[in-house]
Amino acid sequence: MKIEIKNRFTLNVLFSYECEENTILKTVNEALKKDANLRSANLQGADLQDANLQGADLRGADLRGAYLQGAYLQDANLQGADLRGADLQGAYLQDANLQGADLRGANLQGADLRGADLQGADLDFSCLPLFCGSLRMKTDKRIRVQVAFHFLSLIKYGIDVTDEEKVIFEKLKGYANNFHRTDVEKF
Repeated sequence: MKIEIKNRFTLNVLFSYECEENTILKTVNEALKKDANLRSANLQGADLQDANLQGADLRGADLRGAYLQGAYLQDANLQGADLRGADLQGAYLQDANLQGADLRGANLQGADLRGADLQGADLDFSCLPLFCGSLRMKTDKRIRVQVAFHFLSLIKYGIDVTDEEKVIFEKLKGYANNFHRTDVEKF
């Protein structure tokens, strides 16, 4: 069976692989072994669970709804990639370039984002991990304001809010109210 990976915009074939199994994972692995150009690849909905995509150049790739659970994407270039609704649960994205990536609705639970560059990325409706794997992420002001807004919401609606937290809330609310979403009430 012949499997083709096409450019999402031009539909030109980026890589073609003849194999007995109908598996996109095997095809992607072969493409990476042969240093195929996978920029702007259409991998929408692809099952790439536990794939080794270390250092892969997937700039502008369409990975909407892709199953990347446990995938190894260290140093991968996903700049401008469309990862809407992708399952990146437990994925290893250390030092990955996610600049300008669309991660709306992506599941990043348990993902290791240490050192990942998320400047310009859209994280709306995504599940950002709150463990040490999200420390040292490179972010832009839009993301920092978004996280600050959510943080202040925890204080505003907290049950046992301390005086110190009330001071923090007052100091940060002007900053957090720059939140880009217009469908939420500001502080």
